[in-house]
Amino acid sequence: MLCPFRHFYCHHHSKPWKNTENQRNIQYIQETTFRLQTGHRFSYFMADSNTTKFTNPSTFILMGIPGLEAAHIWISIPFFAMFVLIIMGNFTILFIVKRELSLHEPMCYFLCMLAITDLVLCTSTMPTMLSIFWFNSREIDFSACLAQLYFVHSFTAIESGIYVAMGLDRYVAICQPLRHSTILTNRVVAMIGLVAVLRGGMLALPYPLLVRQWPYCKTNIIPYTHCEHMTVAKLSCSDIRISSYYGLFALIFRVGLDVFFISLSYTQILRAIFRLPTKEARLKTFGTCSSHLCLILAFYFPTIFSSIATRFGNNLPIHFHVLIANMYLLVPPMLNPIIYGVRTKQIRDRLLNLFLHKGSKGFSCSSGSQTEACAGVAGDKVLGPLP
Repeated sequence: MLCPFRHFYCHHHSKPWKNTENQRNIQYIQETTFRLQTGHRFSYFMADSNTTKFTNPSTFILMGIPGLEAAHIWISIPFFAMFVLIIMGNFTILFIVKRELSLHEPMCYFLCMLAITDLVLCTSTMPTMLSIFWFNSREIDFSACLAQLYFVHSFTAIESGIYVAMGLDRYVAICQPLRHSTILTNRVVAMIGLVAVLRGGMLALPYPLLVRQWPYCKTNIIPYTHCEHMTVAKLSCSDIRISSYYGLFALIFRVGLDVFFISLSYTQILRAIFRLPTKEARLKTFGTCSSHLCLILAFYFPTIFSSIATRFGNNLPIHFHVLIANMYLLVPPMLNPIIYGVRTKQIRDRLLNLFLHKGSKGFSCSSGSQTEACAGVAGDKVLGPLP
């Protein structure tokens, strides 16, 4: 089968891009020039492989946001601003929790896990995006591309698991505040975090393994700002239905279960809120929980939409796909330190004391009714045990 590359031929089960002038295992690099929508020209390289099972391109070319190349510099401004806020906000959460012994409690540990996850998720993609926007540096090594898509999918799953854990902590803090310290011990918190990490790593492991085994003979241009599983798999010249089916299975297994458990937790929380004795306590607790739910929706909605649109939304503009895919990589990590951190009373107090150089009065989160302050569900007044 003739490939869209000059002087290269593609075979599904033998060596794609095989140079017909040389039958031996010697690498030849053929430069091919493409003209993009913007009219700019750039070169990339395709390399022959020494293996007889399959052949991979030596590099992929990331397009950034196709159709909006002329606006890349302007698009980079909000992207870079969000990146700075993500770095500053999440490092601030880690610094304050580490510095204050009174914050060494389950909810604050979950906040630290979330901050680390957001930092890894963001730093695995943002440098690539900014290098495209600022320096037109589009090439990414094949192995680096596989590593990037693995980190994106694994840490997205880890973050989803942490949301479930935080929902559980909030349920215990509101519905059973006197038993909070006995139910969520440090050992239990560590086990929950370990399960979230292992589940995310195992669910994402087949992605790079599947992508690596496919032969590629169409193109090595990826119309995205980063390497994503189905976007890379679609470049293959073989049947990729197993990749598509597994991606849907992982999405349903991860998002379906996590959304179910989060919904269950918040249903019980809302029932408990409406049993609070005073209207002020109900409004304050409901306001905090509603902001958390909005943040969770901001994480899950783009994830689900992007996954479905990548497989079935062929009529949608490609730049719309890319922008939606970037939303769950940037918006939740930017808002998490604000919603979960600044609105948590103790962290907010420590942050103010840090900037105002005042002494910290503080109190311990471990005492029954005060656990809710660390959980971010109490305002200036502790709600106490529910009837």
